[in-house]
Amino acid sequence: MSDDLDKLAALLRDDIPPPSKTAKMAAISAGMDAFEKNSENFQGSADAARPIHNRPKTGRGILEGFKDMFKQLTGRQIMLGTASFATIALAVVITQNIEFNSTTAPDVDFLGGADTAFGNLSESKTDLQQRQEIAQPGEQDINQRRAPITEELAQAAPLNADISAIAPQPLVREMVEAEVNSREEATNSGLNQRPPPVAPRLNAVLGDFVVATDLESRGFAAAPEATRDQFAGEPVSPLKTTLDEPVSTFSIDVDTASYSFVRNSILNGYLPNPDAVRTEEMINYFNYDYPLPAAGEAPFTSSVTVTETPWNPDTQLLHIGIQGYELAASERPPVNLVFLIDTSGSMSDPNKLPLLIQSFRLMLSELNDQDSVAIVTYAGSAGMVLEPTPASERSKILRSLTQLHSGGSTAGQAGLQQAYALAQEMADNGDTSRVILATDGDFNVGISDPKQLKTFIEEKRDTGIYLSILGFGQGNYNDALMQTLAQNGNGTAAYIDTLAEAQKVLVDQIGGALFTIAQDVKIQVEFNPSEVAEYRLIGYETRALAREDFNNDAVDAGDIGAGHSVTALYEITPVGSSAISNDPLRYGDAEPLPESNGELAFLKLRYKNPGESTSILLTTPVFADADAGLGSEVDFAAAVAGFGQLLRGDTRLGDWSFDDVVALANAAKGDDTFGYRAEFIRLVRLAETAQ
Repeated sequence: MSDDLDKLAALLRDDIPPPSKTAKMAAISAGMDAFEKNSENFQGSADAARPIHNRPKTGRGILEGFKDMFKQLTGRQIMLGTASFATIALAVVITQNIEFNSTTAPDVDFLGGADTAFGNLSESKTDLQQRQEIAQPGEQDINQRRAPITEELAQAAPLNADISAIAPQPLVREMVEAEVNSREEATNSGLNQRPPPVAPRLNAVLGDFVVATDLESRGFAAAPEATRDQFAGEPVSPLKTTLDEPVSTFSIDVDTASYSFVRNSILNGYLPNPDAVRTEEMINYFNYDYPLPAAGEAPFTSSVTVTETPWNPDTQLLHIGIQGYELAASERPPVNLVFLIDTSGSMSDPNKLPLLIQSFRLMLSELNDQDSVAIVTYAGSAGMVLEPTPASERSKILRSLTQLHSGGSTAGQAGLQQAYALAQEMADNGDTSRVILATDGDFNVGISDPKQLKTFIEEKRDTGIYLSILGFGQGNYNDALMQTLAQNGNGTAAYIDTLAEAQKVLVDQIGGALFTIAQDVKIQVEFNPSEVAEYRLIGYETRALAREDFNNDAVDAGDIGAGHSVTALYEITPVGSSAISNDPLRYGDAEPLPESNGELAFLKLRYKNPGESTSILLTTPVFADADAGLGSEVDFAAAVAGFGQLLRGDTRLGDWSFDDVVALANAAKGDDTFGYRAEFIRLVRLAETAQ
């Protein structure tokens, strides 16, 4: 044992000649043969499984890791396992720089070095040719056999990452190649038993190596980046020239999922994926002191303010605020809820199914006795856990919730179909019905493509049943899918990262979560080219509409729930400002509007009353001195907008920094009854540290 380790250490200290693919495969094959011949159960021991999980994570390097691991093996185990482990280690470590699909011939053969350390590993010409034929099949064939192995690699504990993110790295590619070849050899040798799963062996060989080395220098992504989280990743809204495109049209967005996800990432010590940042959702996470609509008027009010841009004194911010009316608990109509709960294996983490159950417990306390609740779960298949039950029977509902457990694949389509069918039955009495889907978004059985699911949800929303989304967890979070479902299901999307967030969404704001007061709300702003040279909408990249969509009542848009507020910000560049980015057109000449009196823009809003098919139009001219008297509310919204742009890597902020965000937010924090704004300031400071 010690001799082999000394030889291995000496070999690694010496200059290693350029690798040879032929010799590499010979070394790997020999190691696998020795490993299988010297073990009765493919674990390197006939008595007990190799204690992989007890290996010390000292970060002292691969040699020390091997020593510590072997110290835990007793006499007979050491005798059986030493040669094979050392050979596999040599093959993996020395060949880490060989490209998986390399077609170039090696410069120097390293077989001699291998012979020096472990004895002669060479084979007869016939045997070697046979092994090479197995090891070098057609590209399509090897890719087909590689697929299940890469799935196993994704479960390897030291890596804890999506194989698509790590598989291109040389060290992992070599392990995949070795596994493909060993399985092929077992098949061609007439063995009835396939080799053991690759993941435990990968752990054994690579465990301390991964811990002890700098991941980035080895080509591995840092843990937060090596995840299966999925985001739509729309490009940042561009700067537009008013003469070319004077009209901007978009759908409102009351979702808040992005802010919660960003917060969870920062609190875990790293900056979020820029694609996860939707600036409008970060702004709309906060309540603002907008005026409430008067009784008998439109379901919401709109207010407009023009102020100086914090990050550029040569531009201005056009701030648009919308506030829906509040709905007292005593005035709420009965509601039928179908909790559609993902209980698949991916939901086993503490911040997924356990947090989900606790979140719904909070929500139950806010329901009225005349409300009804049903529960449908889905994993490998969908099933009804709780038939429609009056909310007054809380103990029965809670028992159904607390008995849930995770396991299986994710049959999201089947769950949606059953939940919608059940909600339709519950809606027969005319009450409002809503499906609340709680998941990490991992649909892998049935329809999983966002476009197909969009079509399915669009067909169902016409029945009057709305779909809201509650997202949980990270590492497997499919934000792109959940945004598709919520936007096309006439519902909202929230991300629950803590029980406090569940309290905010499902208790404090339950009216907005359950009761829609205005549907298909669209905003259109026409800018006056004689006053405004350029403009850009901050956020709302996923909500952009074509100009003609504004008057088309068949085009779906966002809904406003009871008590919801919506904020939109434009950065505008006045004519004559030094901040203008585009040169004037040679043949363009904007004529001032007749009697414009400093009119910067014209604001138009369209909405439908719930259940109606014809929209209502509201209009407001915007003047250069527009001031809704909101004071610090406008400044705080600007601070959040600046933070979102910094996280997305916006290039139009100049030298504006996180410190500037903190200063502006502190000055505009206001009363902050529940501490959300103070929490935001802390997040900005943490983000600066993470950066």
